[in-house]
Amino acid sequence: MKIFSFTEDHSYILKLALPAIAGLSTQMIVSLVDTAMVGRLDSAEYNLAAMGIGVFATWAVVSLFSSLATGTHVLIARRYGEKNYNGCGEVLNTSLILSLIIGIAVSLIVVFFSYDIADFFAVDTTVGNLAGEYLYYRFMGIPFFLMTVSYRGFFFGIGKTKIFMISGVLVNFLNIFFNYIFIYGAFGYEGMGLAGAGLGSTLATVCDTFFYLFVSALPSYKHKFHYLKNFRFVKEIASKIIKISLPVSLQNIFILVGFLSFIAITGFIGTKEQAASNVIFSALLISLMPCFGFGIAIQTLVGNSIGSGDIKMAKYYGYETSKIATAYTMIVGLIFFAFPRLVLILTTNDHSVIETAVPALRIAGIGQIFYSIGVVLANGLQAAGKTLFVMIAEVVANWFVFVPIAYLLGVVFGFGLIGAWAALPFYVILYGGVILLKFRYGNWESYRKV
Repeated sequence: MKIFSFTEDHSYILKLALPAIAGLSTQMIVSLVDTAMVGRLDSAEYNLAAMGIGVFATWAVVSLFSSLATGTHVLIARRYGEKNYNGCGEVLNTSLILSLIIGIAVSLIVVFFSYDIADFFAVDTTVGNLAGEYLYYRFMGIPFFLMTVSYRGFFFGIGKTKIFMISGVLVNFLNIFFNYIFIYGAFGYEGMGLAGAGLGSTLATVCDTFFYLFVSALPSYKHKFHYLKNFRFVKEIASKIIKISLPVSLQNIFILVGFLSFIAITGFIGTKEQAASNVIFSALLISLMPCFGFGIAIQTLVGNSIGSGDIKMAKYYGYETSKIATAYTMIVGLIFFAFPRLVLILTTNDHSVIETAVPALRIAGIGQIFYSIGVVLANGLQAAGKTLFVMIAEVVANWFVFVPIAYLLGVVFGFGLIGAWAALPFYVILYGGVILLKFRYGNWESYRKV
């Protein structure tokens, strides 16, 4: 295998990472735009607090199953590294069938219980009702979202991250268009407020599914991977996808429940503080989404390298990618610390919410610097098949460090929102350190078989 020079190595990493970052950044823009639109409704603090619960609850439900992308990504990256192209097509077909079955079943259940889910996490009754309306419409898009997840895993695994970037731009445009119509009212439709944001996002997701169906039907893909010619469900592949994905699913749901618990804690401090926390989380996407993009790149690079039998290169790519990601988060952290109001005004024009969020955003800006190491190298370990270890590491750091410290400092000791957000650096430093040690000293020879 050709050994790249330093400059070529980083160029190759960025070639994969930048389109993924662009695609994920469009998701960040969607979140920022949604928050900005909702933040300009009447009773902004109630709508923002409700949206915070709605967004995290949606992520909690979707993330329980969206990790099918990880299982699909890892298996396809390995097979692509082995040059087993028919095998890549078999993985995609099996993943799509799994996604469709699971998506329909889950959507039917959570749509029915959408208001109950919102009420469970809301302290204020008004916030709970608004969040329930949002979730009712947002949960309808789950089957379509999970199908796009399978396609993402496929295109990530073969290194075609630009497809995801194009998809992200399309969804971003459509989300803004639909949200404007249904939140405020246009073209004869009456404005639905926060509920319109849920409906608009669902319609954009449906359109995204059709985009992936169109791209996958192009001759350059269907003739090489033969997934349309040999469309079938392979039980053995499904078992492998689930084996890899299940720990990631549990990790996602536990972590998002942890963050929902954090949002609930800030609700005990005050509704304005809860709204401020939602704004801060939206701002943090400026940093976290690109880190997840580097994670996508490293999953492909580690998977391809292990598939071709080059363990040394797999580890090397992990270290180099984490260095680039950390440099980025350092720049973002500096911006958050020096210009917090300029960042926060992107999501709301409510002066009191902005001023409440400023000191907490500065703390979050420092903490997120260290999260890049954990995110990137964790994705490398997932590509190597160590999804269970990654799950345990983050759940322990989140549930037994982040949430308890946030409650103690924010509520029990009375330090308010600043105290609650002061728990973040403890969480990310512990998690990043544990992942780095495992990546460096783990038994990589045992990672060859997945």
